Amino acid sequence: MDTSFICLRCSRALRAAHIKFPPARALSTTATQRARNPPTSSTSSPYESAQGIPRWQQTPPAMKMPIRVRPLPKQPEWKVNDDPEVLDQALDNFIGRAGEAAREQLGLDGSKILRGRDLLPEEIKWLAVTHKSFDHARRGFNDRLAFLGKRIVDFQTSLALLNAPAPPTPQPPAEEVYRHPALEGLENVTVLARHTVLDKSRLANLANSYGLQKVARWKPKKSDNLQGSGVEVVLAHTMYSIIGALALQRGGEVAANVTKERILKPLGLR
Repeated sequence: MDTSFICLRCSRALRAAHIKFPPARALSTTATQRARNPPTSSTSSPYESAQGIPRWQQTPPAMKMPIRVRPLPKQPEWKVNDDPEVLDQALDNFIGRAGEAAREQLGLDGSKILRGRDLLPEEIKWLAVTHKSFDHARRGFNDRLAFLGKRIVDFQTSLALLNAPAPPTPQPPAEEVYRHPALEGLENVTVLARHTVLDKSRLANLANSYGLQKVARWKPKKSDNLQGSGVEVVLAHTMYSIIGALALQRGGEVAANVTKERILKPLGLR
């Protein structure tokens, strides 16, 4: 019997058996060594590569495939914005003067105009406008920021609906209905009412008016059919993520002010 041949799977198993992996407990020493020997550069960001390039500017080399497995799709090439000035201008349009509550945090006096671009660090700006469909999510994406931002927007919407005048309805006899001032407007706070106010089409149109469609980084399924690829959901997602980023960086007061002034007020809620 010829024993000189061995299948590839068996060969890999034998090779792996001779490789000595460190125990799980030994892996924790790496973090300790890094803590004892911090990087010499105090200005380096944890998101920067060894070459000093921010993560938002390039795909991490270790996450790239050496060759492309799938052929290029037969559709127009989709390009996203990589100009920081265009992004800053969109943030200025969206946030406007609603971020004045952060002036004291930034140590600015009344003589300097506080713009939306001043409220977020560079890396967070790009993370907030990056959808997980862009570059296979290898440069980070905004799902967690959007989750927090949507909770804030939902809460502020419920408060606005609670203070809005109740729609006219047939009134039963007064002796049959218990009334209290604290219950006024409670009929407005329903799931349907909140979803109607925060409809994705309305939010997408609002995002377009602020110029967020020019800076949102995503990859549509069909670049010649953005509506069918879910552009409205992506733009609403981007607005939520910016609100979430403001809440984490500048606090709930700033995020609430931006929500009320730049989202709810244009949608007709005070």
